[in-house]
This record gives sequence, structure tokens and C-alpha cells, in this order.
Amino acid sequence: MKITVAGTGYVGLVAGVCFAEKGYDVTCVDVDEKKVEMMRQGISPIYEEGLEELIRKNNADGTLHFTTDYKCAYRDADAIFIGVGTPEMPNGSANLSYIATVSRQIAETVEKDCLVVVKSTVPVGTNDKVEQFIKDFLVHHVKVEVASNPEFLAQGTAVHDTLHAARIIIGTESKEAEELLTKIYEPFGLPIVSVKRRSAEMIKYACNDFLALKISYMNDIANLCELVGADITDVAKGMSYDERIGARFLNAGIGFGGSCFPKDTKALKYLAREHGYQLKTVEACVDVNVSQKTRLFEKAKDRMITFNGLKVAVLGLTFKAGTDDLREAPSIDNLKLLLAAGADVFAYDPKGAERAEMIFPVGKVENGTMTYVSSVGEALDKAHICFVFTEWPEIKAVMPVEFKERMHTPLVYDGRNLYPIEAMKEAGVEYYSIGR
Repeated sequence: MKITVAGTGYVGLVAGVCFAEKGYDVTCVDVDEKKVEMMRQGISPIYEEGLEELIRKNNADGTLHFTTDYKCAYRDADAIFIGVGTPEMPNGSANLSYIATVSRQIAETVEKDCLVVVKSTVPVGTNDKVEQFIKDFLVHHVKVEVASNPEFLAQGTAVHDTLHAARIIIGTESKEAEELLTKIYEPFGLPIVSVKRRSAEMIKYACNDFLALKISYMNDIANLCELVGADITDVAKGMSYDERIGARFLNAGIGFGGSCFPKDTKALKYLAREHGYQLKTVEACVDVNVSQKTRLFEKAKDRMITFNGLKVAVLGLTFKAGTDDLREAPSIDNLKLLLAAGADVFAYDPKGAERAEMIFPVGKVENGTMTYVSSVGEALDKAHICFVFTEWPEIKAVMPVEFKERMHTPLVYDGRNLYPIEAMKEAGVEYYSIGR
């Protein structure tokens, strides 16, 4: 079976590579020739554990191909998976322009019956529109059906999440489409949940927004813990034993980021309002997350007279460990505030510095300066204050005494609750975390 994947971002590239790993003849399409050439050489454009190794392996096996020639890629495909971006619009809605572009290209190119599968996260009802759009622009007399197949991968574990998913969600409107999509996923040996297209689209939003709600709820409780003298770590431990709640997504911190949760909460909020309904829980989740991201900066601002001319160590730039993605990362909001306040920032991240430099170039930025360093120690040396934004192992491994010995003033604001309070106190570190 010949599979084509449109888009080589997190969704498209990981899907394409994993389909190739299962033995399919896969062609991944992207408009960026430079990016395509990188992947042909076995170089992944994104950092994701295990991804580059699988690209090289399947390139060598001849099961994985990369091209910018969409006409050739779509012409005789049995199934075309759409994995292009649906970025957030200023009003919170999803931008479907990339979906529309690919849909029209498919319509004007396919020369045999095929199944078009939308993996991108799209508002409920989008797949209906995609199918009609393709039919409106079809050039050849062929049958094209559209199915929904949302992804549930987490950045940092995307390859594992795809190959060992808890379930595969497929949304179809015909038995033929359901059978073909089921057959495609048969080699994965995973549970398949088959529903109608609109239900599949909603499942994606409902899952992501529920997890986002869980995070914001714990952050809200953490903020209250600080006021009443409770410890959110103890609270989370007690909650985790309740099977109805579960142990995951109970860690308090500086809010969620990345390509999914921020965008999907706003998109569902917008979708509800379009239909005359207010999702009060999701709206509250969004509001909590916005304020949570800069909570530590506000604490530090109350503690300091000024940031102007101070060396500020920033440990972690990506929105989570295991990825080089900075989209909606809490570090971005805080760096903007620190640099505007005149801080001299020395930032360390094992994977995210290159992408961060596209946003905050080295040198003078706003009223401060930006420097990227290659180790935690370089960031901490003679620093007046330190912010921890990402839970990388390299940052977790820092011993409390290192803050005391390296920093000019051992003042640490930890947005990931990585260090024991007593250990930091014993080391002589003035330490602030979330909800403790």
C-alpha cells in the first residue's frame, strides 16, 4: 500500500516515519526544499528521541521518501494523510489555510480512488468541509473519501506514543473508509476506536483540553497552598492514589505550553462561542495558565529593587524536556519581561538554544542583553538570580550546594519544583517554588 503524508512537522513527520517502520511505502511532502534535502540525508529538522534514527533506517531500506513534488506524491497514493499545521489565529480560532491548500492540491492531482485522512487538529466539522472542497475541485473521475484520524502524541515521546499508542481513533462516514483505515493500522496491533468523523474531531479537543484543565487546576490549588501553608507536593501525592483522578498531570508549575494545549483550549473556546455556548471551565483554564506563566517573575520583582544590570541565569528554554520546541513556552514570556527590565540573561538549554536565538538574538535585546551558554555552570557563575523553566535531566542534576558556590547571590526561582526545600535551605539558598 502506498501512503503519502502532507507536512513534515511533528504530526506529519512522525506519522510518516512510523508508517514506513511498519513496512509501508511512504512519501512525505513538504514545500521547503532545504528541509526536504536534510531529511533525505537522514537529518531530522526537529529534535525528537528516536526519530532521526528511524529516518536513516527507513531511508536506507527504501521505504521512506521525501519530496516537494506533491503532484507526483499524490497522483497514485492509496491513502493521503494530512499533517500540516493549524496555527492559532488572533481571535483564537484555527487557521485552516494549509489544510485548504493541500486539499486543493489533492483534488487537482489524484488519478485513482484514495482515502484522504486528516491527522491535523481541526475544529469539529472541518472534515466534512474538506471532503466537499476536494469534490468541488476534482479534476479526474475518481472517488475520494475523507476520514479523521487525530494524533495523541506528546512531544519528547512522539515516536513511542505513535508506535505504542493507548488507542487509535478513526472517524469515518462509510464502511469502506473504516475498513481501509483499520487495515492501515493493523500492523501496529493497537486498539482501534471507530466513530463518526465529527466525534473523532471532538475527541481530540476533549482529551487535550481535559489534560490542560487538570494542569491549571493543580496550579490554582498550588497557589492557594502557598497562601494557607499547605504543600502542593503532598496534596498531589494524596490525590494520586485516587483511581478516579490518576497520578499523571498533577505536578504544579509555571503552566503549560507547546503546540497543542494552548492552541486547542483557545480553539475549543472559540468554537463554543461560535455556537452560542460558553465553555466556562475551559475559559478558566486558559486564564489560569496565562497568569501562571509569569507568577515567579512577579514574585522576584517584589523581592528585587531592579533587574537592571543584574546577571540572570535562566535554566531551560523549551516548554518541556525532550524537545526543542519553544512554542508557547513559559520561558518566552519571562525572557521578554526580564530583558525589558534590563537584565543580562545567561540562558542554558541542551536542545532549545538555537530556536530561542531566532526570537532573542545574542547581544542587546530591549534594555538588557542575551547570552546563550553551553552548561548550567556557565549560566550560574556569579549570577544574582536564577530562574528554572524546564525540567531537563541536566538541570535536575544540579546539587543545591552548586547554587550557593557558583552564584553571586544564591537566589533561585524554580518553576518546576525540582529541588527539595530543606536541601536548598541547608545549602544556604534562598529558594522559591510553586505551591510549597
